[in-house]
Amino acid sequence: MLQTLINQIFNHKKLSSLILGSIAVLALPPYHIFPILFISFTLLLLIMDKAETAKASFAAGYWFGFGFFGFGLSWVGNALLVEPLKFGWLYPICLIAGGAFFGLFTAIPTLLCYPFKKLEAKYFAFPAFWILSEILRSFIFTGFPWNLLGSVMAFNTATLQTASLIGTYGLSLLVILLTSAPALYFKYRTQTSIYASLGIIIGLSCFIFAFGEFRLKVYPDGGASETILRFVQPSIPQSMKWDKGELENNLKQYISLSQTEGLEKTDFVLWGETASAFALDMEDEYRNMVTAAIPENGYLVTGLVRYKFDNYDYYQPMNSMFVLNKNGDIENYYDKTHLVPFGEYIPFRRYLPKWVRPITNTIANFKAGTGHKNIKIGNHPGFGALICYEIIFPAEVVNEENKPDWLINLTNDGWYGESSGPYQHLTSARLRAVEEGITIARTANSGISALISRTGEIIDSIPLNETGIKDIPLPQNLSMPTLYGKYRNIIPLTLALLNICLAFFLTKNTTK
Repeated sequence: MLQTLINQIFNHKKLSSLILGSIAVLALPPYHIFPILFISFTLLLLIMDKAETAKASFAAGYWFGFGFFGFGLSWVGNALLVEPLKFGWLYPICLIAGGAFFGLFTAIPTLLCYPFKKLEAKYFAFPAFWILSEILRSFIFTGFPWNLLGSVMAFNTATLQTASLIGTYGLSLLVILLTSAPALYFKYRTQTSIYASLGIIIGLSCFIFAFGEFRLKVYPDGGASETILRFVQPSIPQSMKWDKGELENNLKQYISLSQTEGLEKTDFVLWGETASAFALDMEDEYRNMVTAAIPENGYLVTGLVRYKFDNYDYYQPMNSMFVLNKNGDIENYYDKTHLVPFGEYIPFRRYLPKWVRPITNTIANFKAGTGHKNIKIGNHPGFGALICYEIIFPAEVVNEENKPDWLINLTNDGWYGESSGPYQHLTSARLRAVEEGITIARTANSGISALISRTGEIIDSIPLNETGIKDIPLPQNLSMPTLYGKYRNIIPLTLALLNICLAFFLTKNTTK
């Protein structure tokens, strides 16, 4: 019966690849059904092995990616439903476009595997080309490394720890080696092949779990420090966030939540991305208003849009973060460096067809900041700042020359409602914490606010779209060096190169 099913899959390769990519999404947050990948990647590798032409191999990867990214990024379309009458018609186009474009990033790896005629060579080459494609996806058109395959390891904090050695890209490579190993047995059906498959699965699984548990015991958080953070999450609906009639009420809601009992004991009050719709460096009335939310000896960290003027008095908006003291003085600031394409700016806006331009005009043309920095406030540990999706970029979250002790990540996932998007965003933050060995305080207008330890453990959080505050002390142990933090993407690139060399060796060895 199993063989009959496999034969049917081979007879309908494109449809089967689409289905395999679609069900692989169930391994991503918030579902975490990791075993589904044994089906998806084992059968994809067997389909690649049966591909008679380069075109067929490309098609297998493309349709797999179409399903994986089409469904995995389906939450993006929710942003269009904030104004359904205006943009709702684009929703199905958005879903198809996500799969159609990002499917290319799985098609390229399967195409590059075609010259390797032996399955065992493809087995090592495919994960290498996959992570090279993920790295490319992280840079092309300023990058969008969302749902890196390694994020499926977030079902357990211990399984995330290997990212401290090889990064999330390296985790992606291990995931494919682990979950496609059964293909070696189904190809040859020999005693040797079943031992090889089981040996790989058991060996990699034991290493990942054993190293993870060991690291968690060796690097505890060390208990609470004296620095107290107040996370403020108002969960203002996105449809109201920029409503001109609600802007002041929204700010008052932030202030009211911040003023609840215990404010005087906190050191930092944390608000989300663009929490203030008003330019607090230019509008004294609102800057004075927010001081009511600041502890006597503490600080407010808030997101806002600020405006930078050039020599011709022309200004551009910047997605920024301010640190204000009780007197309303701006102690420090950060401008978002990595802007969202098609969200905060439109690439090649001037070259787009006229019928698209009314849509692009609704998207702010933000100016990018100059890079990450370490912000030192009083006697508190220095912190770095990241705004929204800046947290999803491996090896690009800290100032390497002056590394902070912890990070503040301001975000707003209100665009995406009750969907998988906010959970996937949170997982990205956990992976950056493990990769860099650094504590991250993530605060959302609407989404999931959380304090994440240097080992990726969620110390405490405010659930998705829940209104409330949480006072959480920073842990005593805020950061530590990691192998990936030191050598960064040199490590996964080296692993990819070794896999490709092994694939060439196996090809050469088996053709003699």
